[in-house]
Amino acid sequence: MDHPSRYLESLTREFSRLPGIGVKSASRLAFHILKMSHDDVSNLVRAMLEVKEHITACRICGGIADSDVCSICSDRDRDSHTICIVENARDVLTIEGTNEFHGLYHVLMGVISPLDGIGPDELNISSLLDRYSAKPVQEMILALNPTVEGDATALYLAGILMPLGVRVTRIAHGLPVGSDLEFADSATIVKSFRGRVAM
Repeated sequence: MDHPSRYLESLTREFSRLPGIGVKSASRLAFHILKMSHDDVSNLVRAMLEVKEHITACRICGGIADSDVCSICSDRDRDSHTICIVENARDVLTIEGTNEFHGLYHVLMGVISPLDGIGPDELNISSLLDRYSAKPVQEMILALNPTVEGDATALYLAGILMPLGVRVTRIAHGLPVGSDLEFADSATIVKSFRGRVAM
């Protein structure tokens, strides 16, 4: 199909490379950009560039941060005796949105997946152990997706954390098996936290 504008075609192609955006959605976004004011487009471009230039990984938890340490790790009002272990930074935002958990986080940056060539050494696990050695906590909550990979990662973590004497729990499976934490509603996540079980 011939496209009337190579610029619009290029923008549509770039949008379609984003996860969850098909060609039709990409085309709608491109046409929406076309209708936006120059200032609004400039603000959007600036915000996207600022995200790439300024957001970094927190040196403590591995989550997203605007500086060396994220706002959650630097918040002295958080419960420093409990660490919630999650797969990615999006999961931190999802759990924070429930206002149920007030402890600290640790982002693994993935899960064990032998088929994808991801083993424990490719995850942010050694820094979790270093963190525990520096300041022991009472409980570590495994808030991993209820998938084969999430289950394997939870079992691996329980195997290395429980010998340290820390209480290891996992959020209850109020979440459907095979689903992602990111797409769960707040009530389901709250129930999962309240129904967590010891590993």
